[in-house]
Amino acid sequence: MDKQHVPATILTGFLGSGKTTLLNKILHENHGLKIAVIENEFGEEGIDNDLLMQHSGEQIVEMNNGCICCTVRGDLVRILGDLKARRDSGEIKFDRVVIETTGLADPGPVAQTFFMDDDIADSYLLDAVITVVDAKHGNQQLDEHPEAQAQVGFADRILMSKTDLVSTEEQDALRQRLARINPRAGIKPVQFGNAEVAEILDIKGFNLNAILEIQPDFLESDEHSHDDAVSSFIFKSTRPFDGLKLEEFLGGIVQVYGPDLLRYKGVLYVKGSDRRMVFQGVHMLMGADAGRKWERGEKPSSKMVFIGRNLPKDTFMQGLGQCLA
Repeated sequence: MDKQHVPATILTGFLGSGKTTLLNKILHENHGLKIAVIENEFGEEGIDNDLLMQHSGEQIVEMNNGCICCTVRGDLVRILGDLKARRDSGEIKFDRVVIETTGLADPGPVAQTFFMDDDIADSYLLDAVITVVDAKHGNQQLDEHPEAQAQVGFADRILMSKTDLVSTEEQDALRQRLARINPRAGIKPVQFGNAEVAEILDIKGFNLNAILEIQPDFLESDEHSHDDAVSSFIFKSTRPFDGLKLEEFLGGIVQVYGPDLLRYKGVLYVKGSDRRMVFQGVHMLMGADAGRKWERGEKPSSKMVFIGRNLPKDTFMQGLGQCLA
């Protein structure tokens, strides 16, 4: 039996951002991949709704390019388990899974499913959260809907749709705002859902050892700064951490602010270790691992990004500062 983990991608984005267009492209294009697409609810404009409605018993439909489309009204754990059982028995074939969340959903609980449920964690590997933002209505949605901010905060990559409908200045202003909310997600424009499948798969956003990239726009000043509830900050230091103090501090922070911490990730310089420590978390779930050795000539340093709702930046910065050796 195949013990290899099936990579899973969570695709999120606000209502009308173009997620469905993107998914339809994945489901019909000849990319040579067998993808199981899970729609985490019937939307107004679900994928080929007529096609799915005919099969409303167990909604699994095979597309002509070998992709499989399923809709879940209830439990994601159940449908992932069901897909795995069918795959193991040879009834259906797929190499990866893409889960579309509803336009108003916070992707956090979907992401946590991959860590909380042992059977799912044994079979699937969460690759990344991809968020589609509509360049024309994005600013207004971020102003009016906390869910839209949360979706941006969770992202490993942001795809900006409908860029042809706005001026370069509007696009740049939105890009800077997105980078302030989430400086660790790459931002790419997409036209009419024609993102390369490579822009969506194998991002390795949840891989502890994946590079921690920070958007350069994050540090640009911006006069008309939005006061977004979801925002981010970065802690940097060339002094080593005291490992025990840091563990205690982070444990406490996660207990208190876990529900409001969307994503956090860092590369740490810890006293007494010749390796980089890497850590990341979603809400209250945090993981850490020893990374590669510091290279000769490389100056060890720590860099951490925290993204969340109304986080007390000073408390974090001071607390982290007190954990330095």
